[in-house]
Amino acid sequence: MCRLFGLHAGAQAVRATFWLLNAPDSLSAQSRREPDGAGIGTFDAAGKAHVFKQPMAAWEDHAFAREARDLKSTTFLAHVRYASTGALTMVNTHPFEQDGRLFAHNGVLRGLEKLDRRLVELEAMDLVLGQSDSERLFALITAETRAADGDIQAGIVAAVAWVAKELPVFSLNFILTTATDMWALRYPATHDLYMLERRPATKPSPLDVQSARIRSHSSELSRSPHVLLATEPMDQNPGWRPMASGELVHVGPDLTVTSTIAFPDAPTYPLSLADLEPAAAASQAR
Repeated sequence: MCRLFGLHAGAQAVRATFWLLNAPDSLSAQSRREPDGAGIGTFDAAGKAHVFKQPMAAWEDHAFAREARDLKSTTFLAHVRYASTGALTMVNTHPFEQDGRLFAHNGVLRGLEKLDRRLVELEAMDLVLGQSDSERLFALITAETRAADGDIQAGIVAAVAWVAKELPVFSLNFILTTATDMWALRYPATHDLYMLERRPATKPSPLDVQSARIRSHSSELSRSPHVLLATEPMDQNPGWRPMASGELVHVGPDLTVTSTIAFPDAPTYPLSLADLEPAAAASQAR
């Protein structure tokens, strides 16, 4: 299944190289199981979003490795794709950008014709450039955020509530970020999503990997507090915790984490692996 990665470092721009390339279960390592695309989204000092992506596996993509080493940002969003909906093209590769925000999704929803009609009603169909269910979900969140006068959390809640009520849902796990804030949702309990609040003490613990083949160390991130969101724990830190089904997490500019069970009920039309086409089912297997 697709893998999600989000990092918020507060007000300090950092590099995410350790987690993207060198951690025990880095995103690059995970991409060996997710061959259909990879991307990294960041924000510059002025808060403008930038996306670097290709419809190929991250471990094969020299540009992904270069950007993972060089990019600095206060927030990062990265994704490796195992396609379930939409061709293997740049336009269907995550992350997506809309209204200066970035979004990546892991899961499947159906009923896209009905979703398209809803987007037309909300005058947001022009946001959709590709064929994926993920980009359509983001467009609905963007449309509901506009209707809520820019309140992103309200937009997320309204959009996901509509999808959960109206469409067949397998999984809606996603991360959405701006330069200053990050949101993550796990819904329903189909796929895992984990969070780690890493707040180094006076003597910071290192981010250090040693094996017969590699030794990697990140002094920059060792000194910097940061919050991580990922599909699976990426190292042996015992602080990784699984998000609950229906849990919506917000990480603020000062790394304050707030959490609510925004969606306590199951979707009206839950999907199982057996309900998916073979290719989509393969993409969602663990």
